[in-house]
Amino acid sequence: MAVIIAIDAGTTGVRAMAIDADGRPAGWSYREFAQHFPRPGWVEHDADDIWDAVRTTVGALAKELHEAGTTIAAIGITDQRETTVVWDRRTGRPLAPAIVWQDRRTAAACDALRDAGHLPTIRRKTGLVLDPYFSATKLAWLLTVGGVEQTPDLAFGTVDSWIIWQLTKGQVHATDPSNASRTLLFDIRAMSWSDELCELFAIPPMCLPEVRASSGDFGTTAEGAVPGLPAGIPIAGVAGDQQAALFGQACTEPGMTKNTYGTGSFVLMNVGPECPDPVDGLLTTVAWTLNDATTAYALEGAIFVTGAAIQWLRDGLGLIDDAAEIGPLAASVTDAGGVVLVPAFTGLGSPWWDPYARGTIVGITRGTGRAQLARAVVEAMAYLTRDVTDAMARASGRTVTALRVDGGAAVMDVLLQLVADQLRVTVSRPAVAETTALGAAYLAGLGVGVWGSPAEIGRQWALDRAFNPAAASSTADADYAQWQRAVARSRGWSAE
Repeated sequence: MAVIIAIDAGTTGVRAMAIDADGRPAGWSYREFAQHFPRPGWVEHDADDIWDAVRTTVGALAKELHEAGTTIAAIGITDQRETTVVWDRRTGRPLAPAIVWQDRRTAAACDALRDAGHLPTIRRKTGLVLDPYFSATKLAWLLTVGGVEQTPDLAFGTVDSWIIWQLTKGQVHATDPSNASRTLLFDIRAMSWSDELCELFAIPPMCLPEVRASSGDFGTTAEGAVPGLPAGIPIAGVAGDQQAALFGQACTEPGMTKNTYGTGSFVLMNVGPECPDPVDGLLTTVAWTLNDATTAYALEGAIFVTGAAIQWLRDGLGLIDDAAEIGPLAASVTDAGGVVLVPAFTGLGSPWWDPYARGTIVGITRGTGRAQLARAVVEAMAYLTRDVTDAMARASGRTVTALRVDGGAAVMDVLLQLVADQLRVTVSRPAVAETTALGAAYLAGLGVGVWGSPAEIGRQWALDRAFNPAAASSTADADYAQWQRAVARSRGWSAE
């Protein structure tokens, strides 16, 4: 028996998962790594910590598979996208801390570019907005304020490129269009790096990775790159985490929509092979490119903090000991007792794109306790989802008629029922919840012939449970109106 190993390098940890030919998990390993917050609004990782987590999890899984007599057909990689890594090609050593997608340090630089009139060009070429979320201003900061020198040995990449470099021991410096399209440097219509944008951000093109098809050839594993992992295994699939989840949810036809509840939440709608014009409040992104040159685009609503708010309840406030407690605690009360929590800890993403928003709690009374705060966090996830899907409907003319969900928080029935009530659509949770890893595995499997087509993959999607609207629409709308009042209070709070 042969399996695909998917490396899911997320924001807080790395998961290595084996997927068999039927699309079923066949083993996994997980390891968290440290988060660093050197200043308010700054979020960093140590790129070596990420690679150590990859080595540990993939090594443990490879050992388990070897002992079971299972071979590895290919490796797929999915990652946290906009996080910016720079390293030395000669030594393979990071040149600075990785600046995480949540980081807000370049908000003023984005404002300056907007004031100088560059937003229309950026929107047209990249489908993105001027926000510190994306990679280009992070990389520009590293090359100026951060003290990283522009030398011929400078290499830049998102986390997928960093992992590919390490797995191949420096033989391959590459990424795929789904990750490249999150940098503010990639022309999503021409499907190539933009010289004009590189000049605008003062980025040397020689430091950029080669862009290859999401389901294609990214080299093979090098001897000794990971203990216990054989050399010569094809790295055949790469995609940003949200695009991988869209593929793993088998949303391969235009109009199909998913939401992934991770550290943040990301609603993506497949809009087909033609790149649409920019849409207010939303992003246009490359979903994937297959090895037959077929490209799919997606509209995306990016929500910066959802699961991270649960971590905050656990690690920051000590209100829960384990993230798994949040669902039962939130379900122990019928509502939040008038409390509304806006988790704008790192600003607000879609549809406001306000890097100066900050977390807000309103409606606290003497009767507010742990359960009400937990409920308010879960309710915020549902309201944030509605914010994005309403924006999609207004701007694209495509109403979301059903939603597939995944990610860690999707195990909470109380959350999915709230989402169904707010969106007034059926919310479906798949039997395999780890769809980000599954999508990376599917892309890799297509690349080496384990599966013959996206349609074949689509037939493997299986339902765990569907949630239909139950609350009165008038009640849902009143709750949502209160949420919007709280969002207005959170906006523009920080001066930097």
